[in-house]
Order: sequence, then C-alpha cells, then structure tokens
Amino acid sequence: MFQANTLSGDKADQYAQLLEQARGLMHGEHDRTANAANLSSLVFHALPDLNWVGFYFFDGTELVVGPFQGHPACVRIALGRGVCGTAALTRQTQRIADVDAFPGHIPCDSASRSELVVPLYRGDVLVGVFDLDSPVLDRFDAADQHGLEALASAFIETLGKA
Repeated sequence: MFQANTLSGDKADQYAQLLEQARGLMHGEHDRTANAANLSSLVFHALPDLNWVGFYFFDGTELVVGPFQGHPACVRIALGRGVCGTAALTRQTQRIADVDAFPGHIPCDSASRSELVVPLYRGDVLVGVFDLDSPVLDRFDAADQHGLEALASAFIETLGKA
C-alpha cells in the first residue's frame, strides 16, 4: 500500500521528495487515468494553497477535463483559449501570477487567483495539460514551475514511448 510522507526542507527538497513519492505511486502502472487521478490527489494534498489540481486531456480537437481534485471544472477548452489552451498550443508552461490579468482567462472557479499549467507532450504528440490553481495571488514561483514540470515529465514517462 502506498503512503505519502510529509514533505520537509526547502522547496527544492520538498519537490524532490514529492517526485520520489509520485514515481513510487505510478510505478508499474501505465493507465493515464489511474496515474492522473493519483498524481492529482498526491499533489493537491501535499502542497499548500491550492484549490484545484488536475489534468485536461487532448481528444484530437480540444482539451477535455480529466481526473482532478477541487471544485467542478470547465469541461472543454479550445486550444489557444485560456491558460490551459495557451500552454497546450505554445508548448510552454504558463505561470500566471494574476489570472484576472491574463487575456482570455477562463474563470472555472471564481476563487482562483493564480495558475500554473504544464503542457504534456509525448514526443510531438499533445497529450494534454497538468493544471494547478491557487486562491493566492502569485502563488507559483520558478521552484514550483521546475518541480511541477518534473512531476509532469514523470507522468508522461508512465505512458511509454510516442
């Protein structure tokens, strides 16, 4: 049985510990829904000041909500729309200090104030995005971005080769 451990140390140490836990949790499992569900829960409960953690998967046309923790979410997001659609289209992590200042932000949860979205690509194929929202302005910094990108990479690794 998997058991999450309390994170300790500075932010870099905490993300290293979280990555190790995530790898253990996903080890040997290749189902993207199962791994997305468990990773969302692990991150949601491990990191402070989050109100939504989850995945949107690309269905060939648009992003469709996948496993998550938090309040009900927008179901479909067009590529290039909002923070998630922008991350998917540009292939670049979007770290947004104030979502109200982001042109075209889609307010799925009115409590969200900042957001970090990591695009998920397996080779050149868009899988979806890993999305985190916070009710705190400027919640995410470079250390968060680096740590969450590492977690997203570990998730992609469970899917196998493109």
